[in-house]
Amino acid sequence: MQIQPMISTHPDVRGSVNDSLVRAIEAAYGCAAVCHICADACLAEDMVKDLTQCIRLNLDCADVCLATAGLAARRAGSHETLIQRMLETCAEACADCAVECEKHAEMHEHCRICAEECRRCENACREAASSITPSRH
Repeated sequence: MQIQPMISTHPDVRGSVNDSLVRAIEAAYGCAAVCHICADACLAEDMVKDLTQCIRLNLDCADVCLATAGLAARRAGSHETLIQRMLETCAEACADCAVECEKHAEMHEHCRICAEECRRCENACREAASSITPSRH
């Protein structure tokens, strides 16, 4: 992805890029895609009724990841406190989705992959959230 070079060229950033935030943005976009794919794969399984909660959490996680990545990538007049809260929320959504996918990981490879991606995003978001020191206005 070209997230880091794009953010570094932003006039409000002036080259000072929070690398952990960039990693979280990339992880969130990737996790959203993987969660959408996992939900679709769950729908194609014969035992789809047993995967209802997994599908719901996949879609919830994808929505939260997309919203978080979008807010975190927008630098003009960024609201650090909101970004920090969204990163924390994203980490929680990813953790919830990972727990559910892990329940099905031995039977469904797509759930195993999704759980791993969710854990990666969870960790990236927690790291990025801890790297932000909201400025006082």
